[in-house]
Amino acid sequence: MNLSNAISLIKLLFIKDKELYVFIHRITGYYPRSIKYYQLAMVHRSKPVKLSDGRWANNERLEFLGDAVLDNVVADFLYSTFPNKHEGFLTSTRAKIVQRESLNRIGNILHLDTHVHALAHTSSHNSYICGNALEALVGAIYLDQGYNRCRKFIINRLIKKHFNLNNLVKTEQNFKSRLIEWTQKYRVSIEYELVDSYTDKDKNPVFRTAVILGGIYASDAIGYSKKESHQSASKKALERLQQDQQFCEQVLSTVP
Repeated sequence: MNLSNAISLIKLLFIKDKELYVFIHRITGYYPRSIKYYQLAMVHRSKPVKLSDGRWANNERLEFLGDAVLDNVVADFLYSTFPNKHEGFLTSTRAKIVQRESLNRIGNILHLDTHVHALAHTSSHNSYICGNALEALVGAIYLDQGYNRCRKFIINRLIKKHFNLNNLVKTEQNFKSRLIEWTQKYRVSIEYELVDSYTDKDKNPVFRTAVILGGIYASDAIGYSKKESHQSASKKALERLQQDQQFCEQVLSTVP
């Protein structure tokens, strides 16, 4: 055992929140330097705590910080991992990783819910509490350990452990080709129509594309590139063909 670990274990004997201290070590691989950041990261706004200076606080500020760090690290990681991919692909893949559903899934896997302090009613009705706590945890790691260690945590313990990047690439490419194969099989005409384009709050271009099958509207979706919007709209169209028998028959009836 090295000196650093020995000191950490000695501290653990006297620390107030031993359970959280051990929990953070289990999911990050290191012992916290300052447990206060992690304590605050687990405080939902529905049940704020009173600080030593009399202020009431929750994890929203850490969540804000963690969100920014996540965006930065994921963007840098994808840029290095996929040197030949275009901006639209990088943007859409980053969105899939940092989206609320993904973070919440990982937060649940890590059992953050066992340490988050929230009112029982709020906890049972807010499905994103774990995802928000995960962002706050990233903010806590950044403040406690610095950028480099936080970056390693995000890449090694979040991205590489909980995402299959090859599947993300295939998912981005598959749906349009599958839909085109279906239309060729049944001799149905297919069109992709750009119905809208605009910029989001971060000045990123957004495109909305509609899929027309046999002259009948099938679906529409947005994306950070025309290609991404085509893929998302194709996915929706395939799902509709599979789940809505009446719609499927209507499309097939257009075939001469």
